[in-house]
Amino acid sequence: MKQLALGIPKGSLQESTIRLFRQSGWRISLSDRNYFPEINDSRISCSICRAQEMSRYVESGTFDVGLTGRDWIMENDSDVFVVADLIYSKVSQRPARWVLAVPMDSSVKELKDLEGKKIATELVNFTRRHFEAEGIRVNVEFSWGATEAKVIAGLCDAIVEVTETGATMRANGLRIVRELMQSNTQLIANHDAWKDPWKREKIEQISLLLQSALRAEELVGIKMNVPEDRLNGVIEILPSLNAPTIAHLYRSTWLSVETIVSKNTVRELIPQLLKRGAEGIIEYSLNKVI
Repeated sequence: MKQLALGIPKGSLQESTIRLFRQSGWRISLSDRNYFPEINDSRISCSICRAQEMSRYVESGTFDVGLTGRDWIMENDSDVFVVADLIYSKVSQRPARWVLAVPMDSSVKELKDLEGKKIATELVNFTRRHFEAEGIRVNVEFSWGATEAKVIAGLCDAIVEVTETGATMRANGLRIVRELMQSNTQLIANHDAWKDPWKREKIEQISLLLQSALRAEELVGIKMNVPEDRLNGVIEILPSLNAPTIAHLYRSTWLSVETIVSKNTVRELIPQLLKRGAEGIIEYSLNKVI
């Protein structure tokens, strides 16, 4: 039986990836010491791999498909096929930003001020290529962690580190000089796997359902009853993906109205709907929106 080899990223993306697959219809069962989790699909085999290494294993064909950050694809300079952008995290939908930062009192104001200086980062290859492209000679050293502390302690002149808002850096007395790259999670495939008709169809199925689950996270369904003579006033303020569904209640002049709206609009929308005559309003969550 043909199988698709799927790489699940270990680390910060692991929990959100397993949750996203569960919402998409695949249950991935993982124990603490098991690097080969079970999945409720006999046509998929799963392995756990660090996000930093994922693109190399997909490129080599060890995995047919996997999830990792755009940053690590660029760091490894991997030749993989990007199937889809999957922008998600446990806290927000903002992409991660790799930035160059220095202490607040540093004399460095722009990249050229780092000529001949030392930079610490986990993203060594990308950082070297970036400064080479700028024509600036720097010494880039790999950092195993606690990178922000190294520049504060004077062990390096600057760091290239990942952040979302920059608040943590400011709290630690660092100043962002420049954003070098934005990164988000990507579904990537091996080129040979993408050329295989069966594997491509399976990969496209995964991509479709993951993206539909992500889309559903930002939306909710709402359903309500509306008097027929108040319908136009309700429809005026009702956003939707398409036209709302409207049906007559049995032997009644009332209508049932149902639609999909953004989660961010619901708290403002429901009070307005009540004022315009809607009753029995129900809000419900969604698993997928395709």
